Amino acid sequence: MNDSDAPAPGRKRRVREQTPVQRALGLLVRREHSRKELTRKLTSRGIEDEAAQAAVDKLTEAGWQDDTRFAENLVRMRANTGYGPIHVRAELGTHGLDSEQITAALDTFEGDWTENARDLVRRRFGEAGPQDLAQRRKAADLLARRGFDGDSIRRATRYDPDD
Repeated sequence: MNDSDAPAPGRKRRVREQTPVQRALGLLVRREHSRKELTRKLTSRGIEDEAAQAAVDKLTEAGWQDDTRFAENLVRMRANTGYGPIHVRAELGTHGLDSEQITAALDTFEGDWTENARDLVRRRFGEAGPQDLAQRRKAADLLARRGFDGDSIRRATRYDPDD
């Protein structure tokens, strides 16, 4: 590199503006995104709607963006962090997935939702679980907020409606 190629002292090199595809790919490298989420992020960064859609379409065709893969990954992540199927279904719905895609993603979950609920209760209330009715109610409220269904809640808290 000779002196004529080097930038003048005090001057920075001009950073080349990234294309919409490059920006979208930069987002996908960090984590999976749904089509809707990726398009929204691109437009919020000043990319025109049509260019954002075209970039997402191009990455989908190339296999970089896949709503099915995104949905399966989200189901796994949320299940591993203590959320139930009702919460996961609702969250997938916010990403623009249709009911068939959501059902297919939930069907790929290989765990047991009731066992996940029991694990969450054990973490919060100890190995013995909730001991009295007040603790069982607290545990049931926690599980309901986390998106577990009534059957899983009853099994996880050993709650009997006749108590």
